[in-house]
Amino acid sequence: MLRAGECLEQRMLHTSELQLSALQLRSHRKSKLGFVSGGWLGPTPPPKCLLVPESQRFDCYPERRVVVTQELCESRGCCFIQSPPLAEGKQGVPWCFYPPDFPSYALESLNQTALGMVGVLVRREKAYYPRDIEKLRLDVEFETDTRLHIKITDAANPRYEVPLDVPRVTKRAENPIYSLNFSWDPFGVLLQRKATGAVLLNTTVAPLIFADQFLQISTSLPSKFLYGLGEHRDSFLHSLDWNTLTFWARDVAPTESFNLYGAHPFYLLMEEGGNAHGVFLLNSNAMEVALQPAPGLTWRTIGGVLDFYIFLGPDPNMVIQQYQQVIGFPAMPPIWALGFHLCRWGYGSSNETWQTVRAMRNYQIPQDAQWNDIDYMDGYRDFTLDSQKFTSLPSLVEDLHKHGQRYVMILDAGISSTSPHGSYWPFDEGLRRGLFLNTTKGQPLIGQVWPGFTAFPDFSNPDTHQWWLENLQHFYAHVPFDGVWIDMNEPSNFMDGSEDGCPPGELDSPPYTPAVLGDSLSAKTVCASAEQKASVHYNLHNLYGLMEAKATASALVRIRGKRPFLVSRSTFPSQGRYSGHWLGDNRSHQWKDMYYSIPGLLSFSLFGIPLVGADICGFSGSTSEELCTRWMQLGAFYPFSRNHNTQNEQAQDPTAFSPAARTAMKDVLLTRYSLLPFLYTLFHRAHLQGDTVARPLFFEFPRDVATWELDRQFLWGQSLLVTPVLEPGVDSVTGYIPQGTWYDFYTVRSITAFGPEPSHPCPSLPAQGSSLNSSGEMLKMSAPLEHLNLHVRGGSILPTQKPGTTTGVTRGNPLRLIVALSSHATAWGDLFWDDGESLDTFEKGNYSYVVFNVTQVGCGGEGRSGGPMAPGHLELMLSPPAEHLHLHRPSHQH
Repeated sequence: MLRAGECLEQRMLHTSELQLSALQLRSHRKSKLGFVSGGWLGPTPPPKCLLVPESQRFDCYPERRVVVTQELCESRGCCFIQSPPLAEGKQGVPWCFYPPDFPSYALESLNQTALGMVGVLVRREKAYYPRDIEKLRLDVEFETDTRLHIKITDAANPRYEVPLDVPRVTKRAENPIYSLNFSWDPFGVLLQRKATGAVLLNTTVAPLIFADQFLQISTSLPSKFLYGLGEHRDSFLHSLDWNTLTFWARDVAPTESFNLYGAHPFYLLMEEGGNAHGVFLLNSNAMEVALQPAPGLTWRTIGGVLDFYIFLGPDPNMVIQQYQQVIGFPAMPPIWALGFHLCRWGYGSSNETWQTVRAMRNYQIPQDAQWNDIDYMDGYRDFTLDSQKFTSLPSLVEDLHKHGQRYVMILDAGISSTSPHGSYWPFDEGLRRGLFLNTTKGQPLIGQVWPGFTAFPDFSNPDTHQWWLENLQHFYAHVPFDGVWIDMNEPSNFMDGSEDGCPPGELDSPPYTPAVLGDSLSAKTVCASAEQKASVHYNLHNLYGLMEAKATASALVRIRGKRPFLVSRSTFPSQGRYSGHWLGDNRSHQWKDMYYSIPGLLSFSLFGIPLVGADICGFSGSTSEELCTRWMQLGAFYPFSRNHNTQNEQAQDPTAFSPAARTAMKDVLLTRYSLLPFLYTLFHRAHLQGDTVARPLFFEFPRDVATWELDRQFLWGQSLLVTPVLEPGVDSVTGYIPQGTWYDFYTVRSITAFGPEPSHPCPSLPAQGSSLNSSGEMLKMSAPLEHLNLHVRGGSILPTQKPGTTTGVTRGNPLRLIVALSSHATAWGDLFWDDGESLDTFEKGNYSYVVFNVTQVGCGGEGRSGGPMAPGHLELMLSPPAEHLHLHRPSHQH
């Protein structure tokens, strides 16, 4: 073996052969039994094929819509064993799979560099996709003790690479917690965690293929607990039961198994014992990841290079922090972005929009931002205003501002191309400057979206950013908006390709097309052959939303001089630096859509986009009062909290329901607003170091395997457990209470999850006020329609404020601390405080940061929020002093 840091040796081949032989011996008996019981059509497969267990058969013929025959399979030099057919749409054991001796690349040379190693890979036998690249360059950089960078590309010719700013290291890691080995022939990467010996990557399980438009590499996985790989509608924990996930930005209502709005080729995997690691493939081409029960994983992409970053954690929080050190930490949002937002498509007029705002105020329901969908536009054209129905919009925005509220408008990616020349500046000027996507003939590509025929801005062109800024400036002069909602930016197209279709060729019809919805790269988007400034759309498609967000965030800073607020439907790694995200066009009448929002927001927490939420109460269809009440309770704890629905359906804002439901919705929003200091501090920690805001339970309890599959609950930070009701017709909910001391948020009384009572430092406390530990149990909790279960973790201090109807009013109210003592009678918390909207307050030092440490000395008392603490005293330590922070403390300490 060649071990990182040692001299070059040629021992890997022998070791790999031994590993393979052991694998074959272990699997031999199982395969023979399968042959006898299942049987195959045609002649008996060769022994080398029978030796490969079903779970470890890596697909040699992944093409969809093809009936794989023995002849087709063997023409590729692969094994063919037919398995029983599955239900329609289900995948199973591949019939055509690689034999152990399938030709791959060999590692011809490997040399040390200042940062790691450089090697040459050679393929001596052609694979089965056109334009095989014979010689590859391998670059390995030991970037940090917990981050490894491996890149494989064409040794002779430059290839497209994602134009993403990534950190450049200047020295090699001194004490990496990983060990890297190589197999020489066939080439393979073997990565281990030094502390446990766990094999995190072993790419010798299937051949490396690197053709011009088909790149494939497979690996074994150390466990089945894999998360990430978005954007998809799925449980948070992915199934490895022959599950293929596709990455190609697409406008489609969230549906299981479809490729959705964004692409995030990153996964987090939990290892036995509670360690975690992550893998990021920096590639923006159409892609799929095939998961199988070996456990194993195959990356397939149709362009670019294989550019991997591996993050060693070792705990899941650290993995996500390390990932964001590469892609960038998220922007700090303005405080008002964390308030409640209200929107719908179909208000019909600015006066109708205004009536909703007044109704919310009349019932004193918290609201920070009012939005409009495309109704406000003239003919659905960006940067225009319907002068009949929305003539009072400027007055509405002025009124919002007088009441400390904000206004957010939608912008679609497509620019109308049908207005008479000289009547629509955005298209005329964009055309004059040559800023739109072009066809292969050099003319603007014309598709169709809401306004009719449209052109699509090329945001890979810096000149487009200036034109976009000028358009926003022109509109801002009439309607001084506070934030922007960028939609339809996959980019969406009601046509396939363009009004003229797409030209023949291997960009629009590549040798291999991943399993995209519609079976074509141009399905409901633009042609892959479309020309852009930076490259062809074939390479840039998945970056469209990111590039538009970057242009929009920059423009908002120029226009308003404050922190930008925007949310984008299409996203890509590093998006959190510029925007938030909502989870798309969900459904208002399906309870499962409410459930799926939790895996969605947890996945985007992994992707470095903490400002995320779903359309509360659902977008399409009409909701019910029960569903919307439960959804408002859950949605009040989305990091980004917005109620939004479509036109021609029943209204679903809080004022549209009965007094009881309206009160329940108002109460949970007031709870959110009371927690704004805590939530804002969590976003500061996300911005500063990549902490998650909405957090899966296993991030805090990584050694508790029972938490690894939970996605019906989540945490805010370390401290607040949210257990929503996700089913109709119930008045209770069953949730998992992890090990430790937990308190009911509303009374700060401890609850017990069938665990033993610990030895308490104050054994004379009455039972009612004592705190009891959970040993890690499922607990059935009362949950009447007006109640959301929230629990505070022992040892936590939550900074809160008396809630108001806006974030501005709330910030003027007294600050309070909820102190939830641990079993050792201690607690810790922190508070970040600034003006809530200025740029770079942390970077410029214009902030206060307060750390709270509490120790209880003495015995007695209830430990209730809003009532006196136990007799004895609390030692409150502030570090550093809050010189510019006015803490309005109540008359007694909480």
